[in-house]
Amino acid sequence: MPQLTKLMEMIEDHDVKFIRLVFCDIFGIPKNIAIMADRLPQAVEKGISFDASAISGFSNVEESDLFLFPDLSTFALLPWRPSEGCVARLFCHIRYPDGRPFEGDGRYLLQAAQEKAQADGYGFLVGPECEFYLFETDEKGAPTLTPFDKAGYLDVAPMDKGENVRRDICLTLEEMGVHPERSHHEHGPGQNEIDIRCASPMRAVDDFITLHTVVKAVSEQNGLFASFLPKPLPDESGNGLHINLSLLKSGENLFAKFDTDADARAFLAGILRRIVEITVFANPLPGSYLRFGKCEAPCVVNWSKQNRSTLVRVPAATGSDARMELRSPDPSCNLYLLTALLLHAGMEGVAEGLTLSEAFDGNVYVNDVAGFEALPDSLQSAVELAKNSAFLKRVLPEKLLCNYLRDKEREAADFTASKDPHAYEMARYFERI
Repeated sequence: MPQLTKLMEMIEDHDVKFIRLVFCDIFGIPKNIAIMADRLPQAVEKGISFDASAISGFSNVEESDLFLFPDLSTFALLPWRPSEGCVARLFCHIRYPDGRPFEGDGRYLLQAAQEKAQADGYGFLVGPECEFYLFETDEKGAPTLTPFDKAGYLDVAPMDKGENVRRDICLTLEEMGVHPERSHHEHGPGQNEIDIRCASPMRAVDDFITLHTVVKAVSEQNGLFASFLPKPLPDESGNGLHINLSLLKSGENLFAKFDTDADARAFLAGILRRIVEITVFANPLPGSYLRFGKCEAPCVVNWSKQNRSTLVRVPAATGSDARMELRSPDPSCNLYLLTALLLHAGMEGVAEGLTLSEAFDGNVYVNDVAGFEALPDSLQSAVELAKNSAFLKRVLPEKLLCNYLRDKEREAADFTASKDPHAYEMARYFERI
């Protein structure tokens, strides 16, 4: 295997001693197993087993063994680890002992969605724009809810104390082969945003997981704690994950001629038709629904060209930058699953030749929007919409869908029953997301 041989030479040249095999659970939480570097050939040939029954939503005790098979194209050194005895990372595919793909593997489901569209001559570009908060830590290094600064949107130093942290994050991402395009302070105190260059769906989501890891690691090095929770501060802006999508055919970006291209408009129409059913995957936490309808976060299903209060925006961009921007998701989602669902929904619209509704140019927060379909207003509502979705039952494996919705229904019930819902969410998710 030439690729493995070349990689083993690189591993020796860089004194790599450990390789982290990275995957995500069905809720998008990164997991990893570290192996010694000389074990990589065995991992490629036979996989590395782990106890899937210990990971929520994966498997039961009776069929607990699953195997990680590294994707060699995702190799990257971890720059924040020691330069001697280096640590590297590889994303992995997950398989059953007999070699079958595991239906809870988001990378597998995204790859399948991408390949299905490619068979019909279509391709995609995906670009995440991710927001996160930086909080101070206490004398023991534990996270607090004190924002790192009191700056606002696009502020500069000294109000913006996060510029050096963002610089370190962007430089670290570049070292790992990820291309950040923009970074700036966001609306909330201590809130920041980093946007990643558009890429193929799989590459873009792998890059997002890398971003998540790098933000956490670099923040800790700076004595800070980074939070991707959708609403860590009740009275401030929530963290969004805006997703830019472009539809390609024969290498041409169809959104570059959006006004006249039937496929691009039908693709957007397909996503608008299914978005409420998909919302439980785009906004998976109880606090996700506290974002909607505030601080430029959408609350109803509509689109526009420049209006930042709508669910989807089609910016005035040309060439390879032409795209649609979905504004409802937040960074607590499993972006592999969500992207796969968006591709399925969009391509369903293309296959059916859906007609796109008229653009809405008003302000959602002050205009009458009674005629538009509302996004779910709670996790429980989103679960119910998903349970009744023929679309989700058709495009997702039954086992994954049942496990995911069962856990989300339980979380919604616990959140509703708690005496202090915000305290419940912070205790359960703050240090994990």
